[in-house]
Amino acid sequence: MATTSFPPAGLPFSGDPAADRLLTENPLALLIGFVLDQQVTVQTAFRGPLELSRRLGHLDPARIGALDPEALGAIFAERPALHRFPGTMARRVGELCRTVVEQYGGEAARIWTTATDAAELERRLRDLPGIGPTKAKVIVAVLAKRLGVRLPGWESVVPSYPTLGDVDSPEALAAYQASKRAARAAGRR
Repeated sequence: MATTSFPPAGLPFSGDPAADRLLTENPLALLIGFVLDQQVTVQTAFRGPLELSRRLGHLDPARIGALDPEALGAIFAERPALHRFPGTMARRVGELCRTVVEQYGGEAARIWTTATDAAELERRLRDLPGIGPTKAKVIVAVLAKRLGVRLPGWESVVPSYPTLGDVDSPEALAAYQASKRAARAAGRR
């Protein structure tokens, strides 16, 4: 079983200290940020959970999962929209929340605190709506490298290339994003 000892300052992903702190205080917020982390900047994705909690007044997975998908989509679409695809992302976040309630008793941290090893954690993460194989490995990296959740075998699960798990400061985030842009540009040539 993993223990969770998250750093009080938060993860430097959003550029907003309150949003970064929420990512470490609320495991569901971290997962929502990863679900939103596609086709928007890292900062936009990881500011999303805090803004969603402000709009709803909570981040309760049972209450979010019970919302009508169209109603949740309207909340995501309020200006400024939480994502460039608010309807799709609202649906995925609703599905994520229902899965957390149904499989983990409404406690997102149980995804990793009850896993026996990193391979099981990776499988559990891959099974979540909006989390694919690559993101699952990156989440394991963030949990292990940034948040101290080091399950047996984590080293064999995390990617060998730089990920958000290697980001420990705003400067490291900027370097990470620059390297991703350069890699994409090189791939287009």
